[in-house]
Amino acid sequence: MNYETTMGGALDGGVLDEDRQRKRRRLVVAAVLVAIVAVGAIAWSMMSGGEPAPGADKGAQAQTVTVVAPGRDTVVRAINATGTLAARREIPVGVVGEGGAVTRVFVDAGDWVQKGQVMVSVDRSVQTQQAAALEAQIGVARADLQLAQNELDRALQLVDRGFISKADVDRKTATRDAARARVNVATAQLAETRARNARLDIRAPVSGYVLERNVETGQTVSAGSGVLFRLAQDGQMELQAALSESDLALVSEGVPASVTPVGTDRQFNGTIWQVSPVINEQSRQGIARISLPFDRALRPGGFASVEIKAGAMTAPILPESAVQSSRDGNFVYIVGPDNKVKRRNVKVGTVTANGLTIAEGLDGTERVVLYAGGFLNPDELVKPKLQKP
Repeated sequence: MNYETTMGGALDGGVLDEDRQRKRRRLVVAAVLVAIVAVGAIAWSMMSGGEPAPGADKGAQAQTVTVVAPGRDTVVRAINATGTLAARREIPVGVVGEGGAVTRVFVDAGDWVQKGQVMVSVDRSVQTQQAAALEAQIGVARADLQLAQNELDRALQLVDRGFISKADVDRKTATRDAARARVNVATAQLAETRARNARLDIRAPVSGYVLERNVETGQTVSAGSGVLFRLAQDGQMELQAALSESDLALVSEGVPASVTPVGTDRQFNGTIWQVSPVINEQSRQGIARISLPFDRALRPGGFASVEIKAGAMTAPILPESAVQSSRDGNFVYIVGPDNKVKRRNVKVGTVTANGLTIAEGLDGTERVVLYAGGFLNPDELVKPKLQKP
């Protein structure tokens, strides 16, 4: 009796435990399924852009987007380029006269010279003797002229008395004129010699800054010796900036520019004084020549960067996050009066510190979506939240 009672109770307890375990497992499975459904619903809501469920309130389910009315700002167009520094007017200086042995060089690279200043002295010992000989010849010719003139004067006094014939007077007149001509010839020869001797010295043709020296004392120079000096006329420098065809069309004479030579943080203000009338066929670039004041930091042949202020324009400015790109070009999303999203193609202009300039496509009064444009679709209903630009 006791044995049966004990066995029956054990069996009943085992059945109850199995029931409880089955119920627990069902509850756990149900909880997991509910959690999975909830996570899936949230993910679907995010991926679908907040599309409301059928029959729900669409205004309450529309996603909120930040929009801005950019207005219109004045933007200074800045063109950045690089180029080579050079003398604005580089003057080569060589031998003008006959040349000879260099006796002394008076200037060096980096010096300033004035127009007409002697830069190189050339030996002229032979030429000096030639000039002295010509001076002596002039003295002889003048003596002959004086003698011929005296004889003519006496003949004129005697011709009226019949002591000298008219033919003799004519001959003496011709002798006097020939002597005078010889004086003139000798004087011209002396002037020519002196001019040649003056050209032996190499002088500065203009005032300026000496860029290069290629002559030494004792050197023999002639017309075939090449360039002995290079001068920057009046010390004026320039930057020869290489610009693309599109940038070259935006600049003109008188446009200001800021030049920064390589190796220094100094900036030099200049202006464009010449725009190249031709485009290089290989590089498709043209040269804008920017005049610069003299400074020893501006070394011809050096490299420099330049920022050219190519005028100003008035246009809307948007952050980069608002502008999208596609195969057809750039576009933005705008929110219409019905709070529906519309796609608008735009043309991007100058890049500024505040964002992208919109050259075409917007007038500045539209409500433009700033963020999450990639998750929107045309005609989608949104809740616009205006942000001040």
